[in-house]
Amino acid sequence: MDARDIIKRPVITERSTDFMADKKYTFEVDVRANKTQVKDAVETIFGVKVEKVNVMNYKGKFKRMGKFGGYTNKRRKAIVKLTADSKEIEFFEA
Repeated sequence: MDARDIIKRPVITERSTDFMADKKYTFEVDVRANKTQVKDAVETIFGVKVEKVNVMNYKGKFKRMGKFGGYTNKRRKAIVKLTADSKEIEFFEA
């Protein structure tokens, strides 16, 4: 898998922006990617050094539209902690 296929998008929430002060960044990643692949992808795309990666799986929710029912897509979220001497990732250009 290519690095751009592993990292889908950054997750921008109030909680994830609070984590950015501690050099922790949250990304939605491919459901088949493991921690090592996520670490390598973030290091190559953003040019930073990763200290630690935490990964969470989310099951799809059951939703109904009238008499038809189905599940939303399952997803995987990764919280990436950068090393102390690494530069920060800029999501928003000031």
